[in-house]
Parts: sequence; C-alpha cells; structure tokens
Amino acid sequence: MEPAAKSAGVCPAKVSEILAKYSRRPDALVSILHDVQKEAGYLSEEAITEIASGLDIPVSKVYGVATFYTLFSTKPKGQYIIRVCENAPCHVLGAKAIVEALEKELGIPMGGTTSDGKFTLEYTSCLGVCGVAPAIMINEAVYGNLTPERVPLILKEYK
Repeated sequence: MEPAAKSAGVCPAKVSEILAKYSRRPDALVSILHDVQKEAGYLSEEAITEIASGLDIPVSKVYGVATFYTLFSTKPKGQYIIRVCENAPCHVLGAKAIVEALEKELGIPMGGTTSDGKFTLEYTSCLGVCGVAPAIMINEAVYGNLTPERVPLILKEYK
C-alpha cells in the first residue's frame, strides 16, 4: 500500500477506471481493492459501494474482503504506518515495552493515527525477522533488536 493520509477517498470516475482495467471481473476483487486503496490511501464506504455496484456483487462481499485482509484499511491511515510484531518471539523479547515507548512518543494508542496524519500505529503478525526480535516495520523499513530507548531515535528519522 502506498502511504497516504488522504481523507477525501477516491472519486467515482477513478473507481470506474480501475474497474474497467480489470474488465469488471468479480474474480479481480482483491486487485481492484488494492488499486483503489493505492489511489486514496484507504477504502472509503463510497468506494466500496461503487466497487460492489460496478462488479454487480453485494456490498457485504466487498466489505468482507476489504476487512479480512490486514493490508486493506477502511479508515484513513498515516503517511507512515508503524507495524509492531505481536508474535511469540517479539512478545517474549519485549514488544510490550516497545509499544509503550511508541504510544508515549507519538501520543496515540495502538490502532490510532496522529492528529497530523503522519503516523498510524498497529499490530501485525510475524514480520519474518524473529532473529532480531523485537521488531517493527515502518512502511517497508524493518527495525530489529529494539529497545524502548531506540524508539525516539528511529521516529526522529520520520518527523
């Protein structure tokens, strides 16, 4: 997903263009959702309704797919999405302290977005870097062997 905190969503004409790119095939739903989210930064209620209409499938099906996959979002997210691994190795090696440091530094709870739209904080499953647990990912960059003291230094790179 391209990081963007765009609150206006995507215009119906752009959704139609994306639907046409996939020949309005319902089997292309995941790809269509990905492209719409890439345009707007998230999947708005209006976009979901437009996609359902354009594919002639129930809104509930589109919404179900959009909410099933963790990389899709139905709410605007920050420019930088901070994903904290919550699997066993990270948990055992101190992920809770990392979460507390992130929440304190950003002034938001887990699942929140900063008021300036710059950061979103969320949990994710395994990042595949268990050897350097605890770990986080900021957009596509992975940071491992974390300590609460390193959190402000890492975030400084993005502020």
